Amino acid sequence: MQIEGVREDGNLLARLGRNFLRWFDTGPLEARDPASDAEVEDRVEWSRILPFVGMHLTCLTVVWVGWSPVAVLVAVLAYFVRMFAITGFYHRYFSHRAFKTSRPMQFVFAVMGASAVQRGPLWWAAHHRHHHQHSDDEQDIHSPMRNGFWWAHVGWITDRRNFKTRVERVPDLTRYPELCFLDRFDMLVPALLFLSLFGLGALLNAMNPSLGTSGFQMVVWGLISTIVLGHATFTINSLSHLFGSRPYETTDTSRNNPWLAILTLGEGWHNNHHYYQPSARNGFLWWEYDLTYYGLVVLKTLGLVWDLNPVPATIVQRRWKMPKR
Repeated sequence: MQIEGVREDGNLLARLGRNFLRWFDTGPLEARDPASDAEVEDRVEWSRILPFVGMHLTCLTVVWVGWSPVAVLVAVLAYFVRMFAITGFYHRYFSHRAFKTSRPMQFVFAVMGASAVQRGPLWWAAHHRHHHQHSDDEQDIHSPMRNGFWWAHVGWITDRRNFKTRVERVPDLTRYPELCFLDRFDMLVPALLFLSLFGLGALLNAMNPSLGTSGFQMVVWGLISTIVLGHATFTINSLSHLFGSRPYETTDTSRNNPWLAILTLGEGWHNNHHYYQPSARNGFLWWEYDLTYYGLVVLKTLGLVWDLNPVPATIVQRRWKMPKR
C-alpha cells in the first residue's frame, strides 16, 4: 500500500486542491479521476479523508466542553434514529429493495441516512451490492479474510479506489435526481445537522443555563454519536465475519452475532442475511431480535412503507436441517 505524499498523477498541489474540492462536491472531479479506477494500486489518500480523521480528533475535546444530560440524550437519540435510517433504508431498502415506499419517504430517510456521515445512498448501496456479489473473494473490498481486520473495519474507506460512486451498480437509484444530489454533495446534510446542533445548544444555554449545555458541547456529543454509530456499522464488515455462529452454509464467512445485533438494531444476524438477502428482516427466528424490522413494521402500520419481503418458511425449515457447526 502506498501513502500519499510524493509527486504522482500530475502536480501534487493540484491534486491536493482537487481532493479539497471533493470534500464538498464528489461529482465531475470524482468521475474523471483515473485514481479511482479499480486497476489503480491501493493507497491511503490522507488529504481526502482529513474530515474523517478530524471528526475522531474533535471528539477528544469533550474533556473541555464537558457533558450534560441534554447533550447525552440528544447523542443517544441521534444514534438510534440514524442507525435505523442506515440499517432500514441505506441497507435493506436502497441496497436490497426489501420493501417499498413512496418517493417522498425515500428522500426523507435518505436525508436521515446521509446525516450519519457514511456518504450518500448511491455510494453506500453500490459498495454493498458489490460486497454481496464478491463476499470474501478476491474482489471483496472489505473482507477480513483477505485484508485483515482493520482494513475490513475502516481501512477500505480510506482507499482512493473506493471514493467513487459506482453508478453502474445502482441504475435503479440514479433515476432519482434528489438521491443523486444527496450523493454528490454528501457533506451538505451532516453540515446542516451540526449547525442545527450548535444552534440548539446555544439556544438552550440562553434560555436555561442550568441545563449546563452549549453550542460546542452539543456539536461534540453529536460527533461522538456519529463516530460510535460509524464504528458500530463497520463491525458488520469486520467482526461479523470473524465471531459468531453459522447456522446456514454460505460461500463466505458471515456469522450471526447477538451482541452486534444489539449495537446495529438487527444487522448482527449477518449469516441469516447473507443466506437470504431479499428479506426485510435479518432475525429469522422469533428470538432473534431485530429492532430495525420492528421499526419497519411500525412504518407499515402507518402506511409509510409496504410489501415487506418475508422470510419464506422453507428458509427457516432449512436452517434446522443444516449440520451443527
